[in-house]
Amino acid sequence: MGDAASLKTVRANDLHFHEVAFGSDEYKQTCELRNEVLRLPFGLNLYSEDLQQEKDQSHFGLFDHGNSLIACVIAVPQGSGQAKLRQMSVKAGYEGLGVGRRMLLSLEALLARQGVTQLSLHARISAAGFYEKLGYVRSGEPFIEIGIPHIRMEKQQQSLKKP
Repeated sequence: MGDAASLKTVRANDLHFHEVAFGSDEYKQTCELRNEVLRLPFGLNLYSEDLQQEKDQSHFGLFDHGNSLIACVIAVPQGSGQAKLRQMSVKAGYEGLGVGRRMLLSLEALLARQGVTQLSLHARISAAGFYEKLGYVRSGEPFIEIGIPHIRMEKQQQSLKKP
């Protein structure tokens, strides 16, 4: 999957989604991707932040058939039936191919099976349309986070947890 032409052939069955253990080699890959996508373009560095706080958060990755990380996201429990999603990242060159959508839908399904019915996130204003297409609604006024305009977004989903 190296060159741009082959990136257009990403298919859902070529990708696998799973939880990533904090501190593992896969976790280190998620940190690299998050740094490349979410911090370095703005003159920031993820490694200047206290990543130990992420120990109690759930990390997920979407991997290609060669087990290379192409997208990641973090879910933070917020109480009964609630979770906050953070730092969703898609590897450069994979944007617009449905990778982010696949990542988010896979996570939502997993969280629904765990009884999570209310999701929230802080979306960059530039990414709000992506989340809106997947059922998230804007909540409140725009604000600045890490020097970038964001908006809080929420989504209600049905729990798939069996009573």
